[in-house]
Amino acid sequence: MNLLKTLQEEKDSSLKGGIYHQTQIQLAYNTNRIEGSKLSEEQTRYIYETNTIFIEDGEKTANVDDIVETVNHFSCFDYMLDIALEPLSEEHIKKFHYLLKSNTTDSKRAWFKVGDYKTRPNIVGGVETSLPKDVPTDIKNLIEAYNGQKKLTVNDIIDFHYKFEKIHPFQDGNGRVGRLIIFKECLAHNIVPFIIEDEHKFFYYRGLSKYPKIKEYLVDTCLSAQDNYKKMIDYFSPNTDK
Repeated sequence: MNLLKTLQEEKDSSLKGGIYHQTQIQLAYNTNRIEGSKLSEEQTRYIYETNTIFIEDGEKTANVDDIVETVNHFSCFDYMLDIALEPLSEEHIKKFHYLLKSNTTDSKRAWFKVGDYKTRPNIVGGVETSLPKDVPTDIKNLIEAYNGQKKLTVNDIIDFHYKFEKIHPFQDGNGRVGRLIIFKECLAHNIVPFIIEDEHKFFYYRGLSKYPKIKEYLVDTCLSAQDNYKKMIDYFSPNTDK
């Protein structure tokens, strides 16, 4: 399967039930859930398929930002498919953030800077990240070094992801933007992409915290996720024995 071509064709034709449909739901659910969304996978599916929300048994409310960011992520994924083959740029990264955080509570805070770099320092997992004044230079250098490599491998993409998260260029939404970049770059370089599942977030966070001293933790988590997505590709591939 030419995965990128298939995803683009199914997006453009609004095909239901295909790999584009399933990837939209799986990626939006898991990447938002990792960051604290309370929406279930079924609620995410319902939003995607019906543009409505239902409240599950035992729940009285749903967080509006969780709903908005789920819908926004669907748009982020579509944008990612449109620019998948373009060299990664600051413009792409900022657009991901803008699409993800538009119309959220954060977007109403002037200092938050939706679609632009952070204005306040932040610490993630007890680790200091780039100071706001250093972010533009740090991101520029990271992208230039990354795009300067001749033949990129999945390990190079994982390494970029760690460095991007270490910079933490935005006030919030860095993990989701970073995981969209992973998917884009895998598609761009003919590498099987992957979705970090919420149930494996402990291993994912451990991998980020121990990298680069112990690269295997993050690499193994990503490669395991890649194996899972490969199964989805195999299922939807034509002329494949099921």
